[in-house]
Amino acid sequence: MAAPVLQTCHVACCANRTPNVVSWSRTGTVAFGTCNSIALYHPQEIRAVTLLNKHTGRVNAVQWVHRDNCGVETQLVSGASDNSVIIWEEQDGKFVPSAQCLGHSGPVCAVDAISLDSSESLIASAASDSTVKLWTCCDGKAECLQTLSFGSGFVMDVSLALLPGSRVPILACGGDDSKVYLYVQLNGEFQRVLTLQGHEDWVRGVEWAAKDGELLLASCAQDCLIRVWRLFAKTVAAEPSAQDENVIKMKEDIFVVADKGEALQLLFFAVSLETVLAGHENWVYGIHWQPPIMQGDSMKQPLSLLSASMDKTMILWGPEEESGVWVEQVRVGEVGGNTLGFYGCQMSPDGSMILAHAFHGALHLWQKDRNQQGEWSPGVVISGHFDAVQDLSWEPEGEFVVSVGSDQTTRLFIPWKRKECTQATWHEISRPQIHGYDMQCLAMVGRFQFVSGADEKVLRVFRAPRNFVENFANIGGASLEKLLASNDVADLPAGASTPALGLSNKAVFQGDIISQNAQEEEVDFNSVSDQYKESYFQPLKLTEPPPEDHLLQNTLWPEVQKLYGHGFELFSLTSDPTRTVVASACKASKAEHAVILLWSATSWKQLQALPCHSLTVTQMAFSPDGRHLLAVSRDRTWSLWKRQDPNTTDSGPPFSLYARTKKDTAVHARIIWSCDWSFDSKYFVTSSRDKKVIVWGLGGDGVDQNERTTIGPRSSVLDVGDSATAVAICPHPCSDQSYLLAVGLESGQILLYKWRAAEDSSSGSDWSKCGETDISQSHTMTVKRLRWRPKAGCAGQEEERGENAWVQLASAGADHSVKIFNINTQALT
Repeated sequence: MAAPVLQTCHVACCANRTPNVVSWSRTGTVAFGTCNSIALYHPQEIRAVTLLNKHTGRVNAVQWVHRDNCGVETQLVSGASDNSVIIWEEQDGKFVPSAQCLGHSGPVCAVDAISLDSSESLIASAASDSTVKLWTCCDGKAECLQTLSFGSGFVMDVSLALLPGSRVPILACGGDDSKVYLYVQLNGEFQRVLTLQGHEDWVRGVEWAAKDGELLLASCAQDCLIRVWRLFAKTVAAEPSAQDENVIKMKEDIFVVADKGEALQLLFFAVSLETVLAGHENWVYGIHWQPPIMQGDSMKQPLSLLSASMDKTMILWGPEEESGVWVEQVRVGEVGGNTLGFYGCQMSPDGSMILAHAFHGALHLWQKDRNQQGEWSPGVVISGHFDAVQDLSWEPEGEFVVSVGSDQTTRLFIPWKRKECTQATWHEISRPQIHGYDMQCLAMVGRFQFVSGADEKVLRVFRAPRNFVENFANIGGASLEKLLASNDVADLPAGASTPALGLSNKAVFQGDIISQNAQEEEVDFNSVSDQYKESYFQPLKLTEPPPEDHLLQNTLWPEVQKLYGHGFELFSLTSDPTRTVVASACKASKAEHAVILLWSATSWKQLQALPCHSLTVTQMAFSPDGRHLLAVSRDRTWSLWKRQDPNTTDSGPPFSLYARTKKDTAVHARIIWSCDWSFDSKYFVTSSRDKKVIVWGLGGDGVDQNERTTIGPRSSVLDVGDSATAVAICPHPCSDQSYLLAVGLESGQILLYKWRAAEDSSSGSDWSKCGETDISQSHTMTVKRLRWRPKAGCAGQEEERGENAWVQLASAGADHSVKIFNINTQALT
């Protein structure tokens, strides 16, 4: 079998902002919705194993189809904002869509499913069209069994189970009218048999659990309370006796079910309130029973209930052994901080790990301490942006990736190689910038410094604090002595914090931390300002990637400079190879605003303004030799600027216009989205909305020729079949000395092409396609940026994979994900 050309090394992603979007299977795989995809995540391996792509809208609900015998799940159900429900089935170790349920006229917000027999499943889905639909799925065919209408109300969650001692399904629906509705299948149709009242606000979650021939139903609501109801079989609907009148009992609601089993019989069931759990201080969004476990031939349901709330805590509830009274056993979560609370929760099959997902998509994992009873500690999880990723860049040595997104954050990912694992996993170890504007672009200036641009008119320069450099060395395995000896890390502050109501990260020095700690020991506050400190930073000594609360507060980078000059929102940035010049451009609808500004990366003063384009400059790139600056624009043209030779005595401007295309001579007929240079600075490539990719260059030895007229297309026009939104040329030649290009499409797919300069390129033989991402590897939305790792080999794994055989490609997508691919250059055809 031939070696695969393209392997997914890492996917940085997070859960969607909906309550029912995470589900944990018996194999230990966590499925969660991330944008339009479903990520299958292994908490032990700490990596997303694969992505399931078919939905065309945001995935709002995910649920494994659990089996009665506690067997391994082979089916997964998902509901999304595209109004559809998809059943995924395992085939040859991969999950593929086996059936699609179409019929809702609004986004699906909750799903649940149970196995009726080996081949048939019953599925319930709730949507914002005020209906709950029941579906049967058998042998890859889904059929709508019934539609339950709730008028002008909404059902927030649904849960299915089988009545004790029968195969009759029962459905619980939690509504926005504070009620829980129970439906039972009678004569082939689901009929409402009971309405459970008691909650005083929207019911956000319902879930069944089977225990000793009874059913327990947990419901949680925005009234901050959790109710546990008990459903049990009654022999007959007996009248209360005189003795019973003196005994205080919970009210029982009774209903009758006709079971058409071997013989028709009437079954009586009663529902009573078991307990009310009060402990949360804000809306309770999620509840989850610990999954049943097999003990011998029998199935045992642990009485352990997990709840997640917007008060940023999760509570593990259970009855006391002696009294049977339900009490809070474990409480985990965050205190303070600037985040909102938890949307949902899940528990591992053995109950040793609990997981919550937060308002901003972050996963929070806690593990039971094996040595200390009742102690739980935070675990390492994957993380990612919760909105479109707009730009990313490799650090010059290729040791880490920095990305910016519309979620107003800048994130830094590095490979982490654990002792017990052969394969390195990528993790976010720093969040240098948390902003008040959507981030749009960034450029690395040295190993530990970058410039970022957002939907504001100001460029901001950030430099790594000493605490980051130390933790980067600890986790990434780099030599701290070498890092501290380099010029990049001279005179670094300890860390950074953001003042209240501020947008700028303020440097915190070692003296600030010492004086702050000394003041905290004094109880007396002399003034109001003493009570509310501006510096919240605490230095961390990390040996593993930090959890979300540390990322938010203790991994910021101090801001060292603001650059003013643009009149509109920043759009594109780049820096030259020597890290001495930064070029920036902003959104523009007039030529006067479409000016490129050049800045000195040492003094941070404006060096020059380059007027040429009439609309937004979408991307810029310096040639690897630093002599030329290329810019492409929304006005469908590109411009090439030549740098003045530093050896000349001419006192002219540092950069002068060398060549450009005009609207009448341009090959591209639509906006040019992206551009890049070849590693030898001879050629550059442009990609456009008109689906064309073109390589440009000079005759002879390349760009250094003085004849401007010779600049023109050096390749045939490559039609990639879709809007080409990103392009990048590999900085390493292929074994046959051809150039390797990656092209990102609006559809989310990434294509790999080889290009070889030919005397006659009209036939199109100069291009050869050598790879592409499959449906699970591709983004589900536009590819925003592609960047090759500056060095050959795989970051964190050079020893195992070899330097020459592999290269790495990072991609940023509008589907909220950052992906890193390993590409086998020896397998390229």
